[in-house]
Amino acid sequence: MKRYKTIIIDDERLAREEVKRALEKHKEFEIIAEASHVDEAITLIEDLQPDLLFLDIHMPGKSGFDLLEELTNVPDVVFTTAYDQYAVKAFEMNALDYLVKPLRDERFSKTIEKVKEELSNRVKLEPTTLPMHQKIFIKDGEKCHFIPLTDIYFIESLENYARLYFGSDKAMIKRSLNLLAEKLDPKVFFRVNRSQMINIHYIKKIHPYFNNKLQIILTTGEKVEVSSRQSVKFKNWNSL
Repeated sequence: MKRYKTIIIDDERLAREEVKRALEKHKEFEIIAEASHVDEAITLIEDLQPDLLFLDIHMPGKSGFDLLEELTNVPDVVFTTAYDQYAVKAFEMNALDYLVKPLRDERFSKTIEKVKEELSNRVKLEPTTLPMHQKIFIKDGEKCHFIPLTDIYFIESLENYARLYFGSDKAMIKRSLNLLAEKLDPKVFFRVNRSQMINIHYIKKIHPYFNNKLQIILTTGEKVEVSSRQSVKFKNWNSL
């Protein structure tokens, strides 16, 4: 039986217990952790790499939406909340489903069936990265490109597409930035924020920026702002 690693995030202990009790009937879901606030949840998610989050929206300090904005790789999400006015925004964030507290058994079971169907249909990429000398073929409209990965210096996200910059050209590819991040060598391609990735071999200058962030200037002229969290990672990643 396929098991899905699950984290429950809610500032109220009783609400977390309610989700745990509801999940007891569904053995496919393995609860690997729970968190009471966003900062704790971010650390757990990045360390444990769950398949699914049961995520409260309205929490003190930072909301469930704020949490997703701070993550580099976002798991699948079922939102839970006592307020139904967040429903539209929840689905704009591509949530699998949306539950209003207190949870109802029948509604929860329907959510679980929906989640299982979605997760079982996902095709996982092989966890191997492409060698940097490899060339990739891109067809962008009427143009075709056959380029080595070493020539790609900058990638930006456009929802389910990504735009690759290489030489004096750029091209669209029907791959999300998350999928590309799984395939590209993490020693070379660094995710500077949720929507951009750079090839570190093209870094020209690094400057301190606002709120402990970094600004990176590439040899090609682009200026890239590194998020606060990724700035910390970048400093640690490049320290002796």
